[in-house]
This record gives sequence, C-alpha cells and structure tokens, in this order.
Amino acid sequence: MLQVRPDIKISTKQSQTICSNASEYYTLLMFLDHIIQELSNLFNQPVNIINHQPVFGGDINQTYRLQTNTGTFFLKLNDGKLNDMFEKEFSGLRLMHQTKTIKIPEPILHGKIENKIFLVTEFIEKGSSSKNFWQTFARQLAAMHRHTNERFGLPENNYIGSLHQPNYFCKTWSEFYAAQRIMPMMQLAFSQNKCSKEDVTKAEKLCERLSNIFPEEKPALIHGDLWGGNFMAGNNGEPVIYDPAVYYGNREMDIAMSLLFGGFDSSFYNHYNEAFPLQPGWQKRVELCQLYPLMVHLILFGGHYYHSVMGIISAYV
Repeated sequence: MLQVRPDIKISTKQSQTICSNASEYYTLLMFLDHIIQELSNLFNQPVNIINHQPVFGGDINQTYRLQTNTGTFFLKLNDGKLNDMFEKEFSGLRLMHQTKTIKIPEPILHGKIENKIFLVTEFIEKGSSSKNFWQTFARQLAAMHRHTNERFGLPENNYIGSLHQPNYFCKTWSEFYAAQRIMPMMQLAFSQNKCSKEDVTKAEKLCERLSNIFPEEKPALIHGDLWGGNFMAGNNGEPVIYDPAVYYGNREMDIAMSLLFGGFDSSFYNHYNEAFPLQPGWQKRVELCQLYPLMVHLILFGGHYYHSVMGIISAYV
C-alpha cells in the first residue's frame, strides 16, 4: 500500500472541486504520491508538488496542472478499461516530438496504479497566436509530413479517441485505408446496429475503387486527429499540437480532418501547398478522407453521423 506523502498540500477548495467524496480524494492523493516518486526517480532528484489544479483538457480524461519544484507538468487520468491507451499516446507523442518539426508536449512518463492509468507530459501554457501563426503552422506540419516510412501503418495499434485503431502495415494507401480504416469501422457500426448489411456491401464496393481514386505517394507521419480541438498557440505564440492518433498514412487525412469542423484559417492551406504541394485534385478527395473520422463519430455518437457517412460512400458506388 502506498503511503501518502505529508508534503502534498491540497486546499479545501481544491479538494471540493476535484473530489466529490473522501474515497476519490484519497485516490487522488495516492496518485500524486506515486507520480512524485516516479518523477523523482526519472530526474534523479527529489520532486515535490507545490500546487495542482484541474484544467480543461479532454472529453474522456481527468486532467490536471501539476506545479512542482522542478517544473510544471500536465497530468491525464483515466480508468483502466483502456489499459494501454496512454502507453500508445506516449509513443505517438514521442514519435512526433522526435521529428523536431512542430511543438509537441514532451511526453514524460506513463503508468498504472490500481484501477487507473496516467500520462504525464510537459505543460504548455496557452497563449495568443503570433502574427505568422498560420504560416508557421502550415510549414511545420508540412515538415513533419515529410518524415516517411517504407509502408503505411505503424509497428503498433493505438487509439483514436476511445476507439481502437488498427495500424497493420500495408504497401499501398488504398489497401491500408480499406483494410485498417473503412472496413473495421463499418463492421463495428454493423455490430452495433448503426448501419445495415447493405451499407457494409456499399463500403466494400467503395474500397475496391480506392486505388483508382488516390494517387501514389509515400507514407507521411501524420497526427491522425488534427481538428480544431487538438492544437493551440503556446505561450510564445507558436503552434502546438497534441492528442494524436499517429500513424504513417496519407497526409491528405490531416488536411481533410482540419477542414471537418469549421476548418483552419484559409491561409493555412495556401502556405501548406507552398511548403509541400498536395497532389492534384486533393480538394475532390477531402470528403473521402473525412469518411474515417465521421465513421468514428458514428460509432461514438450515432444518430445523424450515419447520413454523413453513407452520403460519402454512396457518392462513389
């Protein structure tokens, strides 16, 4: 049994905000004690938490800002049902961070204690966008996309949101998009009675056409879930991206995702094309690339997303 450190100080107001009962409060103390020990071992010096507070940081996680004597960290907590979710996120953040192309919160550590999992990363203070924010964002994302691999996929499967994301390697994008993205989502939707067998058949017919729709291009290291909620301006005004669903894929997936919920500033797309021109006709493939994230939303939220998904599929079959 972990012993709660006496130097962890939490105000009454904080405890009321964070924990609805004594059991939750004690669990949080155990977590903080465990994380202090882990950070102390990692940095080879005593680490003490000076202050902590809950922050906005995700739909499915508890998130906190940890101020310590060695720096400020961002903490995510979740239950153990998705046992390896933060392990996979840690790997994805590290892969993007190692490219040294765009600001990524540096992953610090991850682990599990009792029935909860946790992830600790660098804490980045939110700021105001710099004058050249969109140009910088576009050029840095393009630079990350230039990091390539022999095949499409990733050495490990991971997650998009709370859903498992298979990443088994494929030689071509059309094969990968069919086998690792479209059909697994359609089969899952069918198993949840969110689409019909006829809909699955239509998706299969679409997949047969993909090789004639997408031009050949090398795999790109992509964020995988690049919508407006997964980027911000840091305290220096520069772009920061986080909460990835990383794999080596078609970079049009990131571009299409950025356009799905309102889109980025229009100048972003101009600057991106100057830095790393997209293949001709990319605009016509945007909806097809948006099919996968819309399928994810169909699984998670159901309802009206069915019509969006089947509208795209039906346009090709």
